[in-house]
Amino acid sequence: MNDLRTTLVQCDLRWEDPDANCKLLEQQLGDLDGGTTDLIVLPEMFSTGFTMNSREMAEPMAESPAVAWLLDQARQRNCVVTGSVAVVEAGEYLNRLIWARPDGSLVHYDKRHLFRMSGEHKRYAMGHDRVITTLKGFRILLSVCYDLRFPVWLRQNPGPEEHFEYDAILCVANWPEPRRHPWRILLQARAIENLCPVIGVNRVGEDANGMRYSGDSMLVNHKGEALIDEPPGMAFTKTGTLSRADLDAFREAFPAWRDADHFTLSDGVGF
Repeated sequence: MNDLRTTLVQCDLRWEDPDANCKLLEQQLGDLDGGTTDLIVLPEMFSTGFTMNSREMAEPMAESPAVAWLLDQARQRNCVVTGSVAVVEAGEYLNRLIWARPDGSLVHYDKRHLFRMSGEHKRYAMGHDRVITTLKGFRILLSVCYDLRFPVWLRQNPGPEEHFEYDAILCVANWPEPRRHPWRILLQARAIENLCPVIGVNRVGEDANGMRYSGDSMLVNHKGEALIDEPPGMAFTKTGTLSRADLDAFREAFPAWRDADHFTLSDGVGF
């Protein structure tokens, strides 16, 4: 049974400086590659910080240096590398999570829940589609930051022939220090209620608006227990392993999924 080696990259981002951030991340990643990890996870808007300057910082996918850098890192390191960036497509600005594979292919997810308290909903367009991608036999639901607060959007929705829709949730974030308690609790709650691991990666440091970030990046197993949980406020790169055998055994021994509710979202997205 395959396991998934997952690397959390918690870093102190440079404000609206993609070149500096990419160089910083290359240094922090060191010689990490497919020999030691399957998946490298970077924070939300890893190339710029959580900027609302969408018109200045967003670029088309095909012209984005940050997207090109992700693809290059995936090829060089022979593993998946993921993080979100600001892009523009068909005249709309999007906070887009990019999943870059070593074979040069891409999957992307556009952030659904936009953080209105910072005006994100005025600067970026809302995504509409849930995205599940696969790596080493794990089906992974992609999400970005504020999505974590909305359990309906992240809830398991298996088909009639399936017990589970996905096997892990991935959430990249720029989640501020004053709200670190909800971040930590919600990562664990999403794991417990969906019987799946959760991969949560946040940044540290301070942005140009004076907002501080404590990090609290965590790798949480299907019981809500932390496999990676470092002290707050420090950059780190750390790899943990998600066991598929342990996940399947727990789901079989504790089949709470049999009693799950089925429902439909009010905007017509069916669950």
